Amino acid sequence: QARLVESGGGLVQPGGSLRLSCAASGFTFSNRAMSWYRQAPGKERESVATLSSSGSTTQYADSVKGRFTISRDNAKNTVYLQMNTLKPEDTAVYYCKSAFVPWGQGTQVTVSS
Repeated sequence: QARLVESGGGLVQPGGSLRLSCAASGFTFSNRAMSWYRQAPGKERESVATLSSSGSTTQYADSVKGRFTISRDNAKNTVYLQMNTLKPEDTAVYYCKSAFVPWGQGTQVTVSS
């Protein structure tokens, strides 16, 4: 059964950093593009970053360009999101996603002083 499990969220001060991880299982991870999404309270879920299966192509939302980096380790079936220079508006539940795989539980990121 295909599954995604996010981890690494927490409370961080503005300007700080966090690295999120997403462990994938039950499907051929190395063949799939992977994405990170986020959903803030009262807002719709939005795409943050996408990475091709080979890791050679990335896309980022304008709001995170230059601050967030998506990467993957196909040997570990894991995708990462390095988040730097965090802002209060980055506060949200973060989810990883692959096509045809159910959403995981997400990981909460709170940016606050």
